[in-house]
Amino acid sequence: MRRREVIALVGGAAAVHVLGPFVVRAQQPDRMRRIGVLMGYIESDPDAKVLVRTFVEALAEIGWIEGRNLQIDLRWAAGDVEKMRSFAKELVAARPDLLLASTTPVIAALQRETRTIPIVFVIASDPVGDGFVASLARPGGNTTGFINLEATAGGKWLELLKEAAPRVSRVAVMFNPDTAPGGGNYFLPSFEAAARALAVKPIVSPVRSEAEIEAGISALAREPGGGLVVTSDGFMRVHRHAINALTARHKVPAVYGSRVHALEGGLIGFGPQSVDLFRRAAPYVDRILRGTSPSELPVQVPTKFELVVNLKTAKALGLEIPPTILVRADEVIE
Repeated sequence: MRRREVIALVGGAAAVHVLGPFVVRAQQPDRMRRIGVLMGYIESDPDAKVLVRTFVEALAEIGWIEGRNLQIDLRWAAGDVEKMRSFAKELVAARPDLLLASTTPVIAALQRETRTIPIVFVIASDPVGDGFVASLARPGGNTTGFINLEATAGGKWLELLKEAAPRVSRVAVMFNPDTAPGGGNYFLPSFEAAARALAVKPIVSPVRSEAEIEAGISALAREPGGGLVVTSDGFMRVHRHAINALTARHKVPAVYGSRVHALEGGLIGFGPQSVDLFRRAAPYVDRILRGTSPSELPVQVPTKFELVVNLKTAKALGLEIPPTILVRADEVIE
């Protein structure tokens, strides 16, 4: 059941739209423009399709209508770095007016191909550390956008797990070094600091295949007290069904960096409201298409987060989720 709903009230004439921190006046653009969109997720992911649809609808609200004055070339890389590089070459070769990038390795692939075509990213955690922008306030170059998580998230995920499953004493943080921010190092300092504070043994579990995912989760289950933190990594999202199945089979409690994991059988998902980030990207795209340089647009941080708790999974794991978590939850699956 839904615990909290965010209600957007838009008043006034239809010519004015309030989106994020910007007030954008709807005008008819002067000519057909072209946008290349490269998603790091798999095309069959319904939640990811909602993200794209939200972006397209938000653009339409401010006057950019696909098929009328806007052409969108959409590609899905399915968490595969080689596909990201191939699609990046293809999209840049089409000479679009702007590129929308989702996930860290997608941004890297597009920046390899162009330093002149404007890039707006959505869902990237460490754009400064990964070298995409000079700073959040002054990005410089051809790239700006919206980060999804700050480095402290690693510790927050572990704290949530310990609160939900107090008996965990060994916890692995799982990520793909090829697709995670900072090669997987971005969240580690806060994760390890929380582990020390909670008297939990931290385990670093880099994976690049479902076989390695299975090996990592199986290792946690060999002794009592094993737990898992799955970072908000595009590869981990693509392989979430396998992860959920393995944690259920081995009865390993896990916290994930995205709500979608918990909706589909994971124990707890905590992360930014991705739909909001894609909606907020539309005014940035509009401003760039109308002449603003990406270097003049500060990188934005998330303002809305979602905590989803799956009580069905908790019951199967023999856990009783404390009221301190349930009262904070945006959605509880019963």
